[in-house]
Amino acid sequence: MKIDILAIGVHPDDVELSCSGTIAKHIALGKTVGILDLTLGELGTRGNAEIRTKEANAAAKILGVAFRTQLKFKDGFFENNEAHIKQIIEVIRKHQPEIILCNAVSDRHPDHGRAAKLASEACFYSGLIKIETNVDGKKQEVWRPKAVYHYIQDHYIHPDFVIDISNFMEVKHRSIMAYSSQFYDPNSGEPETPISSKAFIETINSKMALWGRAIGVPYAEGFTVDRYPGVNSLFDLK
Repeated sequence: MKIDILAIGVHPDDVELSCSGTIAKHIALGKTVGILDLTLGELGTRGNAEIRTKEANAAAKILGVAFRTQLKFKDGFFENNEAHIKQIIEVIRKHQPEIILCNAVSDRHPDHGRAAKLASEACFYSGLIKIETNVDGKKQEVWRPKAVYHYIQDHYIHPDFVIDISNFMEVKHRSIMAYSSQFYDPNSGEPETPISSKAFIETINSKMALWGRAIGVPYAEGFTVDRYPGVNSLFDLK
């Protein structure tokens, strides 16, 4: 199926933490959205690949996305190479998204920046006719998304634009907390991690409040761009 937006995350929960409000808002506006996880997040201190996949599927249902696909790249050790690029191209050509949302261009976790570059390059190469991909024995048509936007993760990066998600904070929080193995749970017996504290969720809320304040709304999500976006008039801007 053709979709409007494909949100790519290297780990399950990257998308929920960083751009799930934007996803929920666009679904409410009638857009179709899919999620692509590059790995199963198997190196995470808490949980395991099986648990995180179940949580990822639960989060996808909360958000109401059209599908969630997992490529099972090797967490921590995937490379920006032909094999990995072509697997992403196959998904892009299959679903023909207009817009790609993907990992932060740099971050505390080294996988995030590496995945950002990998996804962005796959979007470009997906439009080259001499790169052939086949799915189920059928040659795919070339497709290049119109735009690639990078969401912001742990490190603070000054956004190029922000999206008001004030009315979608509740669904965003529910999608995040679907990952009960990863985030704050006072009854958990698993090791503490940088993302398992109550303060971590408060930090996410604080960032969104800061970005929202800039445009006069309670909460917003921030993005950076590979190329500057164009607008039809000055009145398109808040």
